[in-house]
Amino acid sequence: MTAAVPDRELGAQTVGPAGEGPRPPVGDTARPPADGAPRPSAAPQAAEVARTALDWVYDHLPCFALPEDVLAPDVLVDRTWKPLGELAQLGDGIRRHATSGPARRRAAELLEFAWGQTRRGSLLLEQLRAEPMSTYPLEIYAAFRSAGFRHPAFEELARTLARTRSWAHTEQDPTRRLGILNAEHRTGLPLHAPPLTALHRTWLGSLPEPWMFERSAGYALTHVVFHLTDWGNAPHRMPTRLARYLHHWLPAWLDSCLEEELWDLAGELLAVAAGLPTPVPAWTVEPAWARLAAAQDAAGGLCEVGPSRRGDTVEPGFAHCYHSTLVAAYAATLTTARLYGVPPVSLTATVLPGPETALPGDAP
Repeated sequence: MTAAVPDRELGAQTVGPAGEGPRPPVGDTARPPADGAPRPSAAPQAAEVARTALDWVYDHLPCFALPEDVLAPDVLVDRTWKPLGELAQLGDGIRRHATSGPARRRAAELLEFAWGQTRRGSLLLEQLRAEPMSTYPLEIYAAFRSAGFRHPAFEELARTLARTRSWAHTEQDPTRRLGILNAEHRTGLPLHAPPLTALHRTWLGSLPEPWMFERSAGYALTHVVFHLTDWGNAPHRMPTRLARYLHHWLPAWLDSCLEEELWDLAGELLAVAAGLPTPVPAWTVEPAWARLAAAQDAAGGLCEVGPSRRGDTVEPGFAHCYHSTLVAAYAATLTTARLYGVPPVSLTATVLPGPETALPGDAP
C-alpha cells in the first residue's frame, strides 16, 4: 500500500494512464542466465500445474459449501468461512490473470458458486450483525467486492462499524491489520489507520536478517506482499527496497521450503515471486515448478506438506490439501501471465491514497 515509484534498476513495471493498466516489465525477465546456456520455458510446466490444480478445485466444489448451521455460535470459522473466503480470493486472482478462456470461465464459476453460498451476501451481513467486532466477514466480503459482487446493506453496516473507536483500536497482528486496511480499501471504506504504520511493524517491513526465515515468518511475509499488491493486481504498490530484498533472498527461501516439502508455503512464495513489480526471473523458478508438479497427486491435488503423491489414487483429506491446491493454481496462473508477457484480464485496484504510505527512502 504505497505510492512509491517502482525501482527501474529491477526492470520494474510502470503504470500507464488511468484505465490503461500496468505496462509490461522493463527488461526481459525470461532471458537465459549469463552463461548463455539455453533453458526450457517454464510456461508449459506452470500452465499445466494451473490447469490440473484448477480442475481439482472445481471437482471438489461441494467440499467448500457452507453448512446449514454456519451462523451458529459454535461453528468453527476455519472449517467453514475460511475455505470459502479463500476460494473467492484466489478464484478472483485466477480469473483476472488466466491466459485462456476456459480457465477464466471455470474461475468465474468458482466465484459464482462461492457467492451463492453466502446467499449473495446475506449470510455475511447476518454474520457481521452477530459479530460486529469480527473482521473476517469484511475480509471475505472484500474478495467478492473485488470480483464485482456487491451487497449494499453489508457495506452500509461495515461503514458504520469502521467508524467506531473499537474497530480502529482492536489489537491485531500487524500483518492482519494490513490485510484489514486492504479490505477496507477494496470495499470503498475509509482507512482506519495509515498502512505505513502496520507495514513497519511486520517482519518483512523490518528487512529482517534473511537467515531468521522460518515457516511462520514465511507465511507472514507472503501475506504482507499479497496485501501490499492487492493479491498481484497492483504490483506497482510494492515499495522498492522491499522488492530488492525479496529479489535477493526469496530464491533461497523457496529452495529451503522445497527441500522440506512445504508445498503450500512454496506455492505462496512462487505467487510472491510472480507478483513483484518485476517478477523473479523464469530460470530461477523453473526448478520449483517442476518440483510442485511432481508433488501433485493423480487428480491434481497438492498436500500442504509431505512426500510427493504422484500416482497415488487415494486422496488425502480435503482439509490437508485444498489451500495448497488453490494456491498452486493461483501462483501458476500468475506466473504464466507475468513472466511471459500475457496481460491480465482486468485490473481494478488503485493505489491507496496519501503520501504517508510511502516508505522513507522511497521516491514519493
